[in-house]
Amino acid sequence: MKVLEVENLIRNYRRSSLKKSEEDVKVLKGLNFAVEEGEFVGIMGKSGCGKTTLLKSIAGLLETQEGDIRIDDTSITNLAPEKRGTVIVFQDLRLFPHMTVEQNISFSMDLKKIPKKDKQAQVGELLKAVQLEGFEKRKIREMSGGQRQRVALARALAADPKILLLDEPFSSLDENLRCEMADLVRKLHHEMELTVVMVTHDKEEAMKVSDRIALMKAGEVLQYDKPERMFYHPESRAVADYMGQTNYIFGKVENGRFVSRAVSFETQKAEGEYELMVRPSAITLTVDETERMYQIEEVMFEGETAEILLKYADGKLTVWMLHRDWMKLGVKTGELVGIKIDERQGILFQK
Repeated sequence: MKVLEVENLIRNYRRSSLKKSEEDVKVLKGLNFAVEEGEFVGIMGKSGCGKTTLLKSIAGLLETQEGDIRIDDTSITNLAPEKRGTVIVFQDLRLFPHMTVEQNISFSMDLKKIPKKDKQAQVGELLKAVQLEGFEKRKIREMSGGQRQRVALARALAADPKILLLDEPFSSLDENLRCEMADLVRKLHHEMELTVVMVTHDKEEAMKVSDRIALMKAGEVLQYDKPERMFYHPESRAVADYMGQTNYIFGKVENGRFVSRAVSFETQKAEGEYELMVRPSAITLTVDETERMYQIEEVMFEGETAEILLKYADGKLTVWMLHRDWMKLGVKTGELVGIKIDERQGILFQK
């Protein structure tokens, strides 16, 4: 069941050009977007693509110029932010530094005039949920960055939102804390059956926590799909390149086959010139004497894995493999190897 629907959303703003004249800039270009109840959706894209504008429009912090936003099939386009059933957590958190943890979390409860006893019980439950039991009387300024993130999350949940909106909430944290917070949010999403929409720049974070990912570019959604499909079955080169490291192998489709120097397989694509996109993990190295056409140019040790850069007649390829498997091959930089490509993990893009 769809809990959130965004239909034909258009957002412009006016800016001054170098010639000091004003011009309209389209931030959202007739964007369509929907979220199922209980779903965790990640929104990604480069800076300026419109993802935060979309989030603020859903929250009611930006006026909708054209289009409609609906929650539970009811338009909220003209409703005030506090009446929409959404709560947004920003990167800068916007906590009240002079207040205690309990006072921050209970702020929305005070507005609803919830009795003190019930309020204290709810605050205790929320602090337990975000793993901050016993911190009720702690001042915000006395807390670490990770602890403040948890308080901001608890304060948002205290409002009992229909949809929780997160605008890059973990970007200021170090890598270990980001992972901890991502795990916590995913855990709460499951336990509390939350509907979550999160904007993030972190691909690994988005793929780890999201049920679906929407990749935006220039005010439009390029692809909206499950993380594994976004990674292995991108609908365009732009999506393929954004989601992770790629190899492109030039070839042609003739008589129902894609033919290249590196690989050949049957396909139903129309005849013409194509590039085969394959992830580094879809390529396997071999030491078959008859197929050694690829020179090892560089090997980079990355803990349990190794990244190998190969050079051949048509260009270069990157391969990822377990370091122990690389060591078993018994080859060194400068030597020649063969490759095998799992074409099932490849995508053909027409030139």
